[in-house]
Amino acid sequence: MFAIASGALGQNPDGSSAALWAATGRAGGSSIGAYRSLNLAEYVGDDAGAVAENRRRTAGLVGLESSDVAVMGATHGAAVGVVSAGGTVPGVDALVTDSQGVALLALAADCVPLVLADPGAGVIAAVHCGWRGLGAGVVGAAVATMRELGAVAIEAVVGPAICARCYPVPAERTASLRQALPSQISDVACIERSGTSFIDVRAGVSAQLAALGIAALNVDVCTNESTDLFSYRRDTVTGRQGMIIRQ
Repeated sequence: MFAIASGALGQNPDGSSAALWAATGRAGGSSIGAYRSLNLAEYVGDDAGAVAENRRRTAGLVGLESSDVAVMGATHGAAVGVVSAGGTVPGVDALVTDSQGVALLALAADCVPLVLADPGAGVIAAVHCGWRGLGAGVVGAAVATMRELGAVAIEAVVGPAICARCYPVPAERTASLRQALPSQISDVACIERSGTSFIDVRAGVSAQLAALGIAALNVDVCTNESTDLFSYRRDTVTGRQGMIIRQ
């Protein structure tokens, strides 16, 4: 098992796991150089064949084929795509499905990837959330779409992302985010310390989930600090890890 973390959300009536998820890191793939080794993004300059093989291996973590995996073409917004089959969905930062045998994959290399599920209702989601997505409300949009499809008891797993101390930003950025968010969210996501501004996207995501009544597990690893993970801020030319979920 080359996932850095994996598990299941909820249980079927017979006690079996209902929604399987996994978080990947750099290890276990076929890419070389700056993308070594489990890069899952086809848009960063990596060899297409290596990416296809890496996605095949990642799909295997949840017992599916790569053709069963839906991947978002993230744009740092709040658009949600509802899917019933695998493939790339452009222009969305969240994917939702109520179809069996379909996996959803969110990619990131400092932003927050997260997965959500209500196994009883048969609805799952995967979300990519950076500071722009946090302000735009992509987490809430994904949850709203899940609830439209019948989800009630939603659980979540928040994946690895850059931590606040590794993410200093211009003061204008935290000011913009504070304007976009309610204070209970911005107070934990926007940090001012010794004259420097920082953003804690993962804390903001967790606060948004809590405000929506959703309990979350956290894969509490900083992408910038761990060389087992891809980090755009650390390396610039690099790959993308992912969070995958299926039911």
